Amino acid sequence: MKYIYHFCRLLFGAWFLFSGLWHFFWPWLQPMGNTPEAIDFTKALLASGLFDWVKAIEVVTGITLLLNRAMPLTILAVVPLNIVIVYWNVALDEGLVEWTFAALTVIFNAVIAWPWRSYFWQLFTWKGAADYSMEPRFPA
Repeated sequence: MKYIYHFCRLLFGAWFLFSGLWHFFWPWLQPMGNTPEAIDFTKALLASGLFDWVKAIEVVTGITLLLNRAMPLTILAVVPLNIVIVYWNVALDEGLVEWTFAALTVIFNAVIAWPWRSYFWQLFTWKGAADYSMEPRFPA
């Protein structure tokens, strides 16, 4: 599992870093999609400026994935982006290549998140006690 984890982490990190940098260095090459819906969605993201933020997050998470640092935070930051990636590839721009990217995104996320699963169980706390003090506290 260790080698599969590192393979997926490095490939996924390189994919995110390249995809994010592509937007900033070669914006005229940005894939828009093949269907009117995909093109409209991408144009809306670009026009709103949200795409710049998405790509900046891709660059940062690509770097942290490649360095294997801040992994629980990186995984949490990547999940919403990947939900949109899967939606875009399955619902908006259908095709074999798109479905393959959607499947790889889900697989890479699952493989990368699995070794860090113990960090996420606290997120499922249904009812807890809030700490309103100004003291910095770290989990035991």
